[in-house]
Amino acid sequence: MSSLTPRLRQGRRGLLYLALLGGGLIWLYPFLWALGSSLKSTDGFFSGGLNPIPSEFHWSNYSEAWTQADFSRFFVNTVLFATGTVIVTLLATSMAGYVLARTDFPGKKLWLGLVGVTLFLPHGYTIIPVFDLIQRLHLLNTLWSVVIVQSAGGMVFGTFLFMGYFTTIDRGLEDAARVDGANFHQIFWRIMLPLSGPMLATVGLFACINAWNSFFIPLVFTLSRPELHTLSVGMFNFIGQNSTAWTLVCAGSVITLLPIVLIFVVLQRFFINGLAGAVKQ
Repeated sequence: MSSLTPRLRQGRRGLLYLALLGGGLIWLYPFLWALGSSLKSTDGFFSGGLNPIPSEFHWSNYSEAWTQADFSRFFVNTVLFATGTVIVTLLATSMAGYVLARTDFPGKKLWLGLVGVTLFLPHGYTIIPVFDLIQRLHLLNTLWSVVIVQSAGGMVFGTFLFMGYFTTIDRGLEDAARVDGANFHQIFWRIMLPLSGPMLATVGLFACINAWNSFFIPLVFTLSRPELHTLSVGMFNFIGQNSTAWTLVCAGSVITLLPIVLIFVVLQRFFINGLAGAVKQ
């Protein structure tokens, strides 16, 4: 029996790896299909069905998608939108997370619970009052309106992550800084914020991915100015009244996804370290 136990463990581990590999392939299949379909001809797209491998490679689909949908302008808008969202989100959530991690006030747990409930509210239920507020601020149909609304949507989640991360940092560093004459704000900007590099990368990556892939918010708040649309909204340019250029849709999807995938690959180490620090109590 003792000699069979290691074999049984290896067999179970092998089955587990096979199951995970199969699940990963199923998860990646839509992207692989879109990648293969982006290189097909129009006839090959309809005749190929679910087969992601093209019979002929039509690389011109990418250049055609880039020029036909005016992706150069939408790409710049998306970069500005994502960059602004990351900056605003990091500044607001890091400061709020540090304050919540290091200060106590009456009703703090109740307040955190009520704010946490907002994580489960869909954007569609709050879009009308937000739209009215942005309109009254005279920010409608500007990139600022999209940045503000998108940043507000990620404030609660990012704040909770920073709060959990700052809680794990030894208070002795702050006590030593106070002895040297540093005040609350100086401790945050000069000591705590530089130490939160992994969490900055984590929250920034979350904000960047959500902003880059956002469709509903850029569509609603730049509806009257198509020149301010982002890549995700610009995909509609491939959909005509009577026909849709599906190969160009797939090529545009790959163009839209590729930058954010590269960003995640570069920052994945910081992303994992930041999440581990946030949940460690």
